[in-house]
Amino acid sequence: MKEATGELSNTVITVVAIAAILSLFTVFLYPSLKAAIRARTYCQSSVQCGDCDGNKMECHYYNDDMSVSEDTIMCDCETNE
Repeated sequence: MKEATGELSNTVITVVAIAAILSLFTVFLYPSLKAAIRARTYCQSSVQCGDCDGNKMECHYYNDDMSVSEDTIMCDCETNE
């Protein structure tokens, strides 16, 4: 019976550790990864860009329905050259 209790405790500890790691990923890493992927995707199809200010410029991008967005995104100057 002691072995079964020990194995159950190890399983619970493992499940809690995996849940903690996944929650940290979801809270801290996923939003920044999502923003980076979004920025790279939108900058590749950017339109109506402003002047290059240092190494960044403000651009509009196409929405899913192929209309130009009202929002802007900051892109590298080399992206749209």
